[in-house]
Amino acid sequence: MSDRTIVSTDGAPAAIGPYSQGVKGAGLVHCSGQIAMDPATGEVVGDDAATQAEGALKNLQAVLEAAGSSLDKVLKCNVYIVDMGEFAAINEVYGRFFTGDSPPARACVEVSGLPKGALFEIDCVALA
Repeated sequence: MSDRTIVSTDGAPAAIGPYSQGVKGAGLVHCSGQIAMDPATGEVVGDDAATQAEGALKNLQAVLEAAGSSLDKVLKCNVYIVDMGEFAAINEVYGRFFTGDSPPARACVEVSGLPKGALFEIDCVALA
């Protein structure tokens, strides 16, 4: 399909499976889930959910920018956390990345586990 473009950047971790960091098409960017994995080492950075949220959001930002988009153009995020007790700390970090009066729609769910033992993962759909 000519209107489908794979998004890839060294500014975020390479995919650790059969998927792309992002796919751009039909005026949208669909970003795969990002965890707080250091793009250079492949290791998860941070021992707590808030620190990992910051790393994952920086990785998400890098994928969006590689697609010609930005956090300001995000329509919807899905957030996955291992412990709902960390919601307030994660929400504070999230609020530093999505500022202003029109944050994106969001779902947040507690999960039993994430890749590489991460505590936080986020994916999104944004305008291209």
